[in-house]
Amino acid sequence: DYEVDEKKRTVGVLEPGIEKVEDYLGIDNLYESANTPLISFLNNSIKALALFKRDTDYVVMNDEVMIVDEHTGRILVGRRYNEGIHQAIEAKEAVPVKAENQTLATVTLQNYFRLYDKLAGMTGTADTEAAEFMSTYKLGVVPIPTNRPMIRQDKPDLVYKNETAKFAQVVEDIAVRHENGQPVLVGTVSVEKSEYLSRLLSKKGIKHEVLNAKNHAREAEIVARAGRLGAVTVATNMAGRGTDIMLGGNAEFLAVQDLKSRGLDPVETPDEYEAAWEETYEAMKEKVAVEGAKVVEAGGLYVLGTERHESRRIDNQLRGRSGRQGDPGESRFYLSLTDDLMRLFQQGAAEAILARTNFPEDMPIESGLVTRAIRSAQSQVEARNAEMRKNVLKYDDVLNRQREAIYTDRRHILEGDDIADRVKHFVEDAIGAVV
Repeated sequence: DYEVDEKKRTVGVLEPGIEKVEDYLGIDNLYESANTPLISFLNNSIKALALFKRDTDYVVMNDEVMIVDEHTGRILVGRRYNEGIHQAIEAKEAVPVKAENQTLATVTLQNYFRLYDKLAGMTGTADTEAAEFMSTYKLGVVPIPTNRPMIRQDKPDLVYKNETAKFAQVVEDIAVRHENGQPVLVGTVSVEKSEYLSRLLSKKGIKHEVLNAKNHAREAEIVARAGRLGAVTVATNMAGRGTDIMLGGNAEFLAVQDLKSRGLDPVETPDEYEAAWEETYEAMKEKVAVEGAKVVEAGGLYVLGTERHESRRIDNQLRGRSGRQGDPGESRFYLSLTDDLMRLFQQGAAEAILARTNFPEDMPIESGLVTRAIRSAQSQVEARNAEMRKNVLKYDDVLNRQREAIYTDRRHILEGDDIADRVKHFVEDAIGAVV
C-alpha cells in the first residue's frame, strides 16, 4: 500500500493504497483540488507510523508526545514537529491532538551565530569538524593538550552477527566487571534500547541504574553514584556528554544526601544544616577517596558502547566519560551487523560479511572488511549531514538579507528612535504599491 525509505526518511503511497483510502473515505479522486489537505494528512500518518518510533524519536509522558533529541538524549521541552507531523504522532498514540504551532520567524543556527561580531567556543570534539568550522564561520580549530596524560585504554570493537548475540555478550561483560568492582557506564542509542538492556540485566540479577529521558529528574543522583565501586549505569546520550563521573562518587552530592536522610534541609533548617555541613562533607571526601582508590585498582570507569552513532563526535564524547584528569579507564564498543548504522548505510557490505562467515553467533567477527564498513558508514552519514547543513545555509542566506532588513527596522523601533519619518515612508510606499 505504501513504501518507506528509512535512509532518506521519506514515504510514498502506492496505487493500491490510494484506492483503499478513496474507498474508505467515499471519494472518487484523492488528488482533486478539494481533497488536497487529505494528501498531507495521509503522508503524515504514514510517516508517524513508519518513521517516528516511540522511545526512540519521542516519548509519551502525561498524555503528551515529547521529542527526544537524538544527539543529547534529552527531552526538548516545548518543541513540536512541524507541518502536521506532531499531530499525526499524537493521533497514533491516542493522546489529545493539539493545534499546530504558528511559526512567526525562523533562522538557521549558522546565521544566528553569524549575528555576533565575534565567535569562539570550546569543546572536546571540534577537531573532527575543523573543515566545516572554517568554511561556515571562518574559525580555526586549535587542539589543547590534556592537563594530565590520558591513559584510558580504547579497546577494538567487537562485532556480532545480530543484536541478540551482541546484547548477550554485553551482559556477560558487565557481569564480570561488576563482580570485580569496576564501575560500568553503558551507552545506548535510545530509550527503547536502554530499557531492553535493563530487562536483560535484571534477569541476570545485576543491580543497576537507568538514565534516560523518562527519568531525567534523577540525573544528578545517578551520575553522582556512577563512579562508585561496582556501579552499573545504563544510559542514553544524556550521560555521554558534559558529564563528570568521579571515581568513588561525588563527595558533595553524597554529603547533601546524607544530611537530607538526617532530616536537615538548607531551607527549612539552615542553621543546623550549616553546622553539620563541614564535618559531613569532610567525612564523605574521605569515604570517596578510599572507594576511589579501590576503583582505580579495579581499572577505573569502563565505558561500554552498544552501538555506533551516526557521528564519530558522539562516540568520542561517550568514550570521554572515562579516563578524565589522568584517571585509568577503558572503553569498548559492541556492535552487530544488524545495527541501524550498518542496516541503512552499509547493507550490501553487511550481507556480504554474513554470507562469508560461518562463525557461531556468540563469537565476534574480526575482519578488516567489518572495520572499513563501519568507518565508511559513519563517513557517509557525516558527509550527508554536512551537505544538508550546507544546502540549508545556502537557502537561508537568501532569506537572511530580508531578515536583516526587518530586524534593522525592528531594532530602530525598539530602541526608541524617532519613527515618525519611518512610518511616513511606510505609508507612502504602501499607497504607491496600490495606486
